[in-house]
Amino acid sequence: MRKSLHIKLVLIMVLLIVSLMVVVGAFLMNSVTGYYIDEFYQQIRDAFSQDNVDFVRYLQTATEDEEDGAAMVGAVLSTYEGVLGVDRRNRNFYVLDGATGRFLTGSAPEPEGGIPITPNISTALLGTVGDDSSVTADYMDAAIPITRGGQPYIVYILDSRETARSLNAEMFSLIMEALVLGLIISVLLSFLLAKTMVNPLQRLTNGIEGAARGDFSRKLEVTSGDEIGQLTESFNAMAQQLETTIAAVENERNKLDTLFLHMADGVVAFDREQRVIHVNPAAARLLGRAFTQEDTYAELFGDMFTFQQAESAPSGGLAGSRTVEGRYLELLLAPFAREGQGGVLVLIHDVTEQRKAEQMRKDFVANVSHELRTPLTNIKSYAETLDNGVGELPPEMEHRFLGVILNESDRMTHILQDLLTLSRFDSGRSELRLTTFPFAKAVDDTYQAVLMDAQNHSHTVELALPDNLPQVRADRERIMQVMMNIVSNAIKYTPDGGRIVISAGRAGDDKVWMEVDDNGIGIPEGDRDRIFERFYRVDKARSRQSGGTGLGLSIAQEIMLQHEGTLYLVDKEDPGLTICMELPVVGPREEAAHEG
Repeated sequence: MRKSLHIKLVLIMVLLIVSLMVVVGAFLMNSVTGYYIDEFYQQIRDAFSQDNVDFVRYLQTATEDEEDGAAMVGAVLSTYEGVLGVDRRNRNFYVLDGATGRFLTGSAPEPEGGIPITPNISTALLGTVGDDSSVTADYMDAAIPITRGGQPYIVYILDSRETARSLNAEMFSLIMEALVLGLIISVLLSFLLAKTMVNPLQRLTNGIEGAARGDFSRKLEVTSGDEIGQLTESFNAMAQQLETTIAAVENERNKLDTLFLHMADGVVAFDREQRVIHVNPAAARLLGRAFTQEDTYAELFGDMFTFQQAESAPSGGLAGSRTVEGRYLELLLAPFAREGQGGVLVLIHDVTEQRKAEQMRKDFVANVSHELRTPLTNIKSYAETLDNGVGELPPEMEHRFLGVILNESDRMTHILQDLLTLSRFDSGRSELRLTTFPFAKAVDDTYQAVLMDAQNHSHTVELALPDNLPQVRADRERIMQVMMNIVSNAIKYTPDGGRIVISAGRAGDDKVWMEVDDNGIGIPEGDRDRIFERFYRVDKARSRQSGGTGLGLSIAQEIMLQHEGTLYLVDKEDPGLTICMELPVVGPREEAAHEG
């Protein structure tokens, strides 16, 4: 930039000086030539004017004994050479025949080839003074017709303009010297201008180049108050504003990038050539595939809608769904366009949990309806039988029917109590009444409570308690409910004459556990993951016969979660089932325990 601007400044100054000197030189030279011509003709007019009557009279008045009028005219003109400006070098006078224009005499010999008949001579031959000037001619002349002694003569004054040419040559030499001096001055001025203009512009250029690379930290020095200084101040303000704006944009972009990368929903964007331009990790995870630049819309979503359909979709987009590796996905395809660019955006939402929750809700309603319908049907049937047979049925039968009605009522009450308990857990209204009690004593109490029921089924129940079990902080009634549920299930689902082992121990310094192992019917591998679901029973017919509702383990699981403990199945090779519960010694967090 510096060299370029230097050259431009030098060229501008050179052109300026040259143009100025050419104009001035032409004007001066034309002015000198014009002045010399005007001076010539003015001198001639003054010489032959009425104010110089003596000179004119001497030219026109002949003497009595005059023999050669032309010679006498020449003699008079010689006397008045100073008035006519005749120097006999550049300017001469000639006396011509007034009828033919022939040379008669003069201050200089007749030129070789004679005196040409000029326009002024032609005018004088017609009897009129010829004093027209021509700037283009290389001479100046004037022809004045006179009459002397009855003879016509022409006084012809001829100037070769050599004086004007010499003066113009001198002036041209001066102009060229001035031009050279002006060129030297222009070069010097260009360096001065470079210091005052080019250097600030160079700093401004460097600052702009730094800003183009993203460096807005440099503040340019303002060295003048002129337009360049104002431009520098404006650039500094612009750079600061750009730095602030870009920082804000970068911050927003980082937010969007973070949101894009960590959002649970998948996002895939395609350009108008149907190529993938953006994809977040959630999309790759939900669709179960890795994306490459070769992936296209037709390969990924062409089976749902064509790209043209998606690109011309209304503002609400096009909705679709698909199943990938057991996950239910809802897809929204919508076009986007910005600054001449656009494409299609695909939003992928995983609704697997919602589908499962909806299905669980349906199953829950169906199970509750089924569980309540059975006892209600039995109650209604036996009650109608009693009502229709009042006074006719034997007392023993009436007593048996009433027993069935009472049992079914108790069964309904038990179902409703379990449902109420789960509802309290779900709504967070079930508070824990935390106390500190010996964990071993709770396990032993559970053992003693179920011992008689186990003996009725001819089960062998073993208890294995270590001596170092600590006290725990928990809701004793809820923990006992969990223990009773686990052991009762083992008794129910173990064929008569089975073996049940109740054991307990410590898991590190902060947890205790109780494990119930039986050799009963066990749970098939495909049902183990669902054992804690509400109303879920492996053998529904046998469960109802044993009085089960399918809610016991669900309630136990909720109680353990409230205590920040765990309830899980233990893998075993032998027949039967092993369930283990783990409980923190210090109990749950206080705020969770009293959450209402």
